[in-house]
Amino acid sequence: MKAVIFAGGVGTRLWPLSRKKSPKQFEKIIGNKSTLQLAVERLYPDFKPEDIFISTGIAYVELVAQQLSEIPKENIMGEPCKRDVGPAVAYVMAYLAKKFPGEAVIILWSDHLVKEEEKFKHIVTIAGQIAETEKNKIVFIGHRPRFASENLGWIETGVEIQRIGDVSFKAFRGFKYKPDKAIALQYFNDSKYCWNIGYFVTTPAFICSIYKKYSPEIYQIAEKIISESNNSSLQDRLNIYYKEMPEINFDNAVLEQLDPNYAYVIADDIGWSDVGAWEALKEALEEKREDNITRGEVLLRDSKDSLVYNYQDGKLVVGIDLEDLLVVNTEDVLLVSRKTSVGKIKKLVEGFNGTVHEKLT
Repeated sequence: MKAVIFAGGVGTRLWPLSRKKSPKQFEKIIGNKSTLQLAVERLYPDFKPEDIFISTGIAYVELVAQQLSEIPKENIMGEPCKRDVGPAVAYVMAYLAKKFPGEAVIILWSDHLVKEEEKFKHIVTIAGQIAETEKNKIVFIGHRPRFASENLGWIETGVEIQRIGDVSFKAFRGFKYKPDKAIALQYFNDSKYCWNIGYFVTTPAFICSIYKKYSPEIYQIAEKIISESNNSSLQDRLNIYYKEMPEINFDNAVLEQLDPNYAYVIADDIGWSDVGAWEALKEALEEKREDNITRGEVLLRDSKDSLVYNYQDGKLVVGIDLEDLLVVNTEDVLLVSRKTSVGKIKKLVEGFNGTVHEKLT
């Protein structure tokens, strides 16, 4: 079985820690390892380093190689320009289809936290067995919701199709992308729905067949890059043709058009969190909501439900009577925001383009 971890985003929701030169997935957000390193480590020993592929931007290939020295360099795939997840998945899967067409592969993301690692690996193994047995299937790994999230996609499930041991495979009924507050609460209270965390298991050959059917333009360009190249010419062909890819996300490119009969859903609790934003990081690390989450030299008094991260050595950050706040201190930026205002961080940073603050992005 193979694994592909996508690590190409910039991550402005974790600014000012996450910058263009070193996005969130490469920073030490949890402990002394990056979330990319954690994503790879949780696959061991079930996966060998040569079975793990990293999809990233060409600017970050060397950074990935530094953090993941055990991963073969040829398994670090650098996109020459940003074309969203639809083309990124197509290119990687076309590459794998040339070498391992019928072998199961799991798609993962580099900025996630999974607390129940053994359960996660068990589910991945069982899903891989199904993908290799039923060649025309995608197995989505959903997550039982902890709250009525408006920022995540949701999957509607149907009846149980089969069960292997303690793993239940349910019918797939469709995606619901970022519902409003009322709809999210409705989904949360209905056991048919689970969070869509972006994990799925399938075979490269099947994914390529779906692209060929639903996104032929992307498929043809991916095939042009892969089919006529060898190891020495691959990057040159990628540089020439990848920019011709339409900019589209994976859901719009193929998943929204997928026949539900070609998919199963496993919905379970693996202790998953998307730590791509400060408020999500706090929710992932807290035991209870009123807890404070801190890093570095921080001293809090009479404070609750706040995250205070200090990345400046030799400087003490003190907070008194804080509540529902984010405080992030780096060498050149101090961010202070309410947790409920974290959505404005991305817009703020995007507004720096063309200004004196652009160097901070």
